[in-house]
Amino acid sequence: MKIPFTKAHGARNDFLLTWAHEAPSILLEKAAIAICDRHSGIGADGWLLVKPAQGADPPSIRLFNADGSGAEMSGNGTRCAAAFLMDSGLAAQDLTIMTGAGPKHLHLIDRRGLHFLFEMNMGSPVVESLDGGPRGGTILNVGNPQCAVFVENFDFDWHSAGAEIERDRRFPQRTNVSFVKVVDKHTIDVRFFERGAGVTESSGTGSTGAMVAAVSRGLVESPVIVKTPAGPLRLRWDADEVFMVGPAEIVAGGEFYFEP
Repeated sequence: MKIPFTKAHGARNDFLLTWAHEAPSILLEKAAIAICDRHSGIGADGWLLVKPAQGADPPSIRLFNADGSGAEMSGNGTRCAAAFLMDSGLAAQDLTIMTGAGPKHLHLIDRRGLHFLFEMNMGSPVVESLDGGPRGGTILNVGNPQCAVFVENFDFDWHSAGAEIERDRRFPQRTNVSFVKVVDKHTIDVRFFERGAGVTESSGTGSTGAMVAAVSRGLVESPVIVKTPAGPLRLRWDADEVFMVGPAEIVAGGEFYFEP
């Protein structure tokens, strides 16, 4: 079975995108595991099935993590889907994409070939507990579950700590984890352990959760630069909604041979 794909990344958080009607009709979880495998597949943090707009209905996406589990949304992934739609001539400069966490609006700031820069409305965050999470972390939801843990530095085994927190009993659906170092009043440095994907070089929702947690604790003020291993993302919290400016780049395309 051949699965067409386009590969894109948002700040080195990489995704494979397939038109929904070209994806298998069954065994989607197994297909996601196979196509995202970095040794025997194409390799990615997640797989996005994209439906173009139909009548009055906006484009929509369905996200699978690399381990085959489903996810509500990805900030970086949604920007990649917007780039995919625009490159296919199916979206204008302003568009709304329906995700598992509801509609998300994006505005194209700049395009140079297959390089895109978007501002994306990440929605209204919900802080559930400022310091009641593992290691005193902030528990919140930004369209998907997050736990932001504040640290002095990254000189510890945060990979293992992230894996442990992801499956903490306080999170029956598991959680995304960010380790946050405050740099100054408008800058934080963050490392990410994402639910179903593990360590990633950046995360749109993780950056949003880290920023909201830091502002809610009074440690920083909006706007905030979120430094990630893949480069900075710019966020602002305005009228109860968070807006993120970040890149998306299309890098490859082809077919994956899936043998169930």
